[in-house]
Amino acid sequence: MKIKWLSLLLALLLCGSLAYAQDTERHTFRLGENQFWLDEKPFQIISGEMHPSRVPAEYWRHRIRMIKAMGCNTVACYVMWNYHESRPGVWDFETGNHNIEKFIQTVQEEGMYLLFRPGPYVCGEWDFGGLPAYLLSVPDIKIRCMDPRYTQAVERYVKRISPLVKKYEVTNGGPIIMVQLENEYGSYGNDRNYLKWLHDLWSGEGITVPFYTADGATPYMLEAGTYPGAAVGLDPASSEAEFAEALKVRPEASVFCSELYPGWLTHWREKWNGASIDKITSDVKWLMDHGKSFNYYVIHGGTNFGFWAGANTAGDGTYQPDVTSYDYDSPINEAGQATPKYMALRELAQKYSKKKLSPIPEPLPSITFPAVRAERYASLWDNLPEARPLVQPVPMEMLDQYEGLILYRTRLIGHKSGTLRVDDVHDYATVFLNGRYVGSIDRTLGQNTIEIPVSAGEENPVLDILVEGMGRVNFAAYMIDRKGITERVTLNGMTLMNWEAYSLPMSADYVASLREGDTVRPGMFFKATLNLEETGDCYIDMRDFTKGIVYVNGHNLGRYWNVGPQYRLYCPGVWLRKGANEVVIFDLHQTEPGVIEGYKTLK
Repeated sequence: MKIKWLSLLLALLLCGSLAYAQDTERHTFRLGENQFWLDEKPFQIISGEMHPSRVPAEYWRHRIRMIKAMGCNTVACYVMWNYHESRPGVWDFETGNHNIEKFIQTVQEEGMYLLFRPGPYVCGEWDFGGLPAYLLSVPDIKIRCMDPRYTQAVERYVKRISPLVKKYEVTNGGPIIMVQLENEYGSYGNDRNYLKWLHDLWSGEGITVPFYTADGATPYMLEAGTYPGAAVGLDPASSEAEFAEALKVRPEASVFCSELYPGWLTHWREKWNGASIDKITSDVKWLMDHGKSFNYYVIHGGTNFGFWAGANTAGDGTYQPDVTSYDYDSPINEAGQATPKYMALRELAQKYSKKKLSPIPEPLPSITFPAVRAERYASLWDNLPEARPLVQPVPMEMLDQYEGLILYRTRLIGHKSGTLRVDDVHDYATVFLNGRYVGSIDRTLGQNTIEIPVSAGEENPVLDILVEGMGRVNFAAYMIDRKGITERVTLNGMTLMNWEAYSLPMSADYVASLREGDTVRPGMFFKATLNLEETGDCYIDMRDFTKGIVYVNGHNLGRYWNVGPQYRLYCPGVWLRKGANEVVIFDLHQTEPGVIEGYKTLK
C-alpha cells in the first residue's frame, strides 16, 4: 500500500512539474529593424484590447477566446491605478475583477501574449484617466510631471505592481511582451525628465521586457511623448505617411499602431458614435498587407460600472461626461456578442492566417423580463450622514470623498432671494429652499446660476445644494477636475458663508442600510423585485425614470439619464440569481415610481 501511495505521489509531482514547465516556457522578445522579434523571428502583433475593470471576472475567459477567434495573437489591457488603490496604501488586487494576476494567467492559458498598459495614466474614458482621486486632495498638485507629491504616489504604485509584471514577463515564462511607459503624453505635456524618471523607475524594479509609448502620428506629439529605446505606438495609424512621421523622430524605433479604432466613445446628449465596417476593414487590410503590428482599441469595451465613467472637454471648454456603456461600437459588443463588424474582421483575418482560426465561443445566456413597477422606498433626506462644518464650500476631495454626491447646506442671511451663482458646479446640482425643489444647475450646459424665489416662513431660509460628481476629465489639459462646489456660492453678489457638508459616496453598504421615512421630495430611492426563473445577461430599460443610479443585488450598474442616448443599463447575468432579485434605484428628480423592463440589446 505504501509503495502505491509513493508511486501516486511521484506521478502527481511529475505532472505538476510538467504543467509548470509548460506554463513557464520562456521566450525572448526584442525590438529592432523597425519590427518585433519573438524568439529571434519576426513577429507581427495582432492585438485586441479589453479592460479587466470593465468586465466581470467570470467573463474574462469568454472574452479572451472571442478575441482569439477574431484572429488576434495578443491581448492588450489597461490597468486602472485608481481601481486598485482607493486611498493611499489601500490596495485591492485580489477581489473579483480587481484580480489582475488572474487576468494575466487567463490570457496565458488561452495561448495569447499580452501588451500591459499599467499607467500611471491611461486615459481610457475612465475617471481621471486612471489616476487616483485622492491626489486632488492636495490643493496645488501638478500631475504627470516631476511634482514630488505626484511622483511619490506613482512610485508607491509602481513598486506595488512591478513584482506582478516581472513575474509574468515573457522572458520569465509569462505572456507580457511589452509594457507601456506613459499614454499619449505628447497630447498633455513635454517633461522629458518625467519620462526618463518613469522609465528608470520601472527598470529599477527589474522590468526587462521592452517599453513602448503611444501618441498621435503628429510631429509635436511624437517629439514630446516618445522615449529613446522604446517602441513607438501610434494612435491611430493605417498609412505609410503616419508610420513615416514616427521614423522622422525615432529612426531606429520599432513602430506599430497601438490604437486602431473600430468604434468610438459616446458622451451624454450625443448620438451613438461608431465607425463603419468598411473603414476598419480597409485599415486592417493595409496593416496586414504591409506587415505592420497593431492593436484594436477596443475590441471589447465592456461597461463603466459604478462611478468610473470619465469625461472630456470640448474645444470651447464644454464638459462632456461619458455614458455608462462602453460598448464603443466595438466588434465584441458590451454583452460579449459577435457583431457584424466582428464577423467581417474575422473573415478578413482568416484570409491572412495560415491555419484555421479557433471557433467563435457560444454566446452567453441572455434574458428579458416584463415591466415591473418600482415602489417608493426611502428618501436621501432621511438618510444623511453627520454634517461637517465649513466656512465656505470645498470640493468633495478635500473631505476625503472621491465619488457619489455631496450636499451643501446653509441658512440665508441678508439676501434671501434673487440670482444664486455657484462657481463652479461639478457637475450636476439640484437646489432646494426650505426643502422645496427650486431647479437644477447642469455643467454640461454651461450653467452656473439659478433664480431663488422669495420664501415664506422661516426668517433665515435653508438653502440646500445637492451636487452629483460625474466623470472626472480623463484627457488633455483640464484633468484637474475636482467634484462638488469648487470655489464659492454667491446670492446677488454676496458670498454665502457658514455651510454644512454631507458626504454621500453612495456605496452599496450605504444603500443596504437605508432607513425608510416619510419625506417625499426629489432625491428618492425606489425598489423593485425581479423574480427570475432563469438568469442571464440583460439590459434594464430606465426610460420611465429621470437621472440617477441603479443597484442590482448590491452591484452598482452605473448612471442613467433621460437626455440619452443611453436608456438601458447592462446587467451581467452573473450578478443575478434565480428567484428574487433586488433592484434599488436612486433618482435625483422623481418622487413617483416608474417601471423597469428587461431587454437583450442596448438600443
